[in-house]
Amino acid sequence: MAIKVYILKKAIMKSSVDEYLALKAEAKEKKKLEKQMNPENAIEQKQKKDLRAVFVSTSDTALQALEIAGVSYEGDIDLEDIEFCKVESQQKCICGNLHIPKLNAVIGEKMRMYFFANRKNIVIIDDEEFAVKVIKRIIASRTRPGESRERFLYNFCIKFMDQDLDNLGRYEKRIMNLEERVTGGELEGVTSEIAILRKELLILREYYDELHDFGKQLEENENNFFSGKNLAYFGTISDRADRLRGRTMYLLDYIGQVRDTYQGKVAEHQNANMEFLTIISTIFFPLTLITGWYGMNFENMPELTHGYPFVIGLSLVVVAIIIFIFKKRKIL
Repeated sequence: MAIKVYILKKAIMKSSVDEYLALKAEAKEKKKLEKQMNPENAIEQKQKKDLRAVFVSTSDTALQALEIAGVSYEGDIDLEDIEFCKVESQQKCICGNLHIPKLNAVIGEKMRMYFFANRKNIVIIDDEEFAVKVIKRIIASRTRPGESRERFLYNFCIKFMDQDLDNLGRYEKRIMNLEERVTGGELEGVTSEIAILRKELLILREYYDELHDFGKQLEENENNFFSGKNLAYFGTISDRADRLRGRTMYLLDYIGQVRDTYQGKVAEHQNANMEFLTIISTIFFPLTLITGWYGMNFENMPELTHGYPFVIGLSLVVVAIIIFIFKKRKIL
């Protein structure tokens, strides 16, 4: 039996609840009749006939959604408290936190969601309708969310991760363009752009690291809430997150190489400036010495009476000799 999805808005939608309760009562009645008609086969059919559903709710209706789904959670529900992705196993349910960066604003506010799972149902708490959009995309691509809770969670996680690889490709193009600018000598604004790119990639690396652990924690199936034959779905989530994390680390190395290139270009410009100042200083130092010497006006100084043309000529000779030396050593 495929999982059914119920969207519970800020005010609990009575029609959705009535539909679920009616289906639940119908399934219970069918199970009872099958047990009476074929008691030996009833146990084998129990898992197949149990009604399974996903409830998507806001924080305003979270407690009602948990009650309808039969999920018993010991703890407070506050989306603002979610700071990273994790899974917590309790005696009667599994609670998961999702802290997802927005691909168009990685440094900004993250999307926060809870999900709760017992042995039959799943409840997702989300105030931004992100979960609803993901489920609609799942239905559009697969016609239904899944045949089991494990399959639904797999589809859900993979679907909100399916654009991440393309997003990392866009980061690579940005870094390549930045590298071309640096190589071409356009250094203005490069430092701030490198800092922003590096910060965003560090946030994504941490996020994929958390998702990798998230999938591993689900795969461990600590309290046996999930079917053993379906645990491979959670391993796929971990593998996808691990590949994305590896790609992000490659981009971090790449941006580090661009930063090294930038620093090399800056040092090259500084060396060129220092070389120019050294040449100017080398030329004017002996001229300063000559003018300082003849500025003392001692009584017996050579060429004191008609020394002006002599000093000019001497200065020109000194400058010519210095330029000749620089040319010979290929400094100029």
